[in-house]
Amino acid sequence: MTPLFLGIDIGTSGVRACAIDGEERIVGAASVALPPPRRDGAAIDQEPEFWWQATCDAIRALGRSVDLSAIWRIAVDGTSGTLLLTDAAGRPVSPGLMYNDARSTHEAARIKGIAPAESGAHGPSAALAKLLYLLGTSIRTQARHALHQADWVAGRLANRFGVSDENNALKLGYDPVTRSWPAWLDALQVPCSLLPEVLVPGSSIGTVDPKAAAMLGLPETTIICVGTTDGVASFIATRASAPGDAVTSLGTTLVLKLLSDRPIFAPAQGVYSHRLGERWLAGGASNSGGAALLAHFSAERMAELMPLLSPEKPTGLDYYPLPKPGERFPISDPVLPPRLSPRPADDVQFFQGLLEGIAAVEALAYQALKDLGAPSLQRVISIGGGARNTAWTAMRHRILGVPVSVAEETEASFGVALLALHGGPP
Repeated sequence: MTPLFLGIDIGTSGVRACAIDGEERIVGAASVALPPPRRDGAAIDQEPEFWWQATCDAIRALGRSVDLSAIWRIAVDGTSGTLLLTDAAGRPVSPGLMYNDARSTHEAARIKGIAPAESGAHGPSAALAKLLYLLGTSIRTQARHALHQADWVAGRLANRFGVSDENNALKLGYDPVTRSWPAWLDALQVPCSLLPEVLVPGSSIGTVDPKAAAMLGLPETTIICVGTTDGVASFIATRASAPGDAVTSLGTTLVLKLLSDRPIFAPAQGVYSHRLGERWLAGGASNSGGAALLAHFSAERMAELMPLLSPEKPTGLDYYPLPKPGERFPISDPVLPPRLSPRPADDVQFFQGLLEGIAAVEALAYQALKDLGAPSLQRVISIGGGARNTAWTAMRHRILGVPVSVAEETEASFGVALLALHGGPP
């Protein structure tokens, strides 16, 4: 029987399951929708039991096309910063405060006064702010574990709780450089007993619980692994694996991630690093991107203009496209104005100038990461809606000066399945 490896992605709208073989080939996939979270102003939460039920349903759905008895290892990813508290047996004593829950403004202010600037635990949506908020309620007396979404679902599969991974733990205050919980958490009166044991993504936490195995049709020898965040899983899915490999997401904004042999932190520019085994995933985000294009052209008009572009003939326009004043990275300036003149009368020229301008911002961003200590850019893998624009890809290849390709796979469920296969980051 050919061994199979299962990745479970708990996303914002559903749970996806992806099974791969030892040659990294997808042999089956399934997805199950999740109900929308509850919303009350800045408070956004969800019942954790929904995550578990959707996970079970996705595995069962996968079993209609894949022999689940061949599953050797399972890893789970979840949305970054989503947190819940459980009792000693892993039963939730709080709702799951979602990744974008921003109710904990008071707690975020406390963290800001104590945590180092380079910590990933800043902001009201960080898991640490959510933990402090929950500890300020009556729930505190029942809580024994602070767990992230992926931790809890993997814990249900293995019947072992109190374990997390180095990526999910980042926004809870974990120090990925020293690989420890920092002493400054004591000043916030965070009970050490609540904090999970942190392992390298892909590490085994034990075999599947016999009851879960019987319910889902899995062999009792199946190994459950700690996973990662959905964002890191999506990066792994692209198969970027060497220092200097980068992934650019061409969406509403321009999000860049570069594989580095050392951590890169620039808090003022929103640059921080996830640990990937003995390597680092340094990332930053520019306000340039699709939103800057939509400020001038509709999606329909851009589709009309794309076939008319001439990527081999630079326009010479020196644009810095932004949807409105303000930039984060590679230039940190909250009032930086867009640079969009002169504007040619020809829409094709103007559109191409905008695309070239965004590519120039991308190049400037990777140079900024290098200036901060990251390795030189070697290749770029593109994801997001803009990745499908072949003319833009040609422009970016010319401006970046390295090979630019489109990712074959970007699903987080595939990335976390690779984590299960290899037992750790690539």
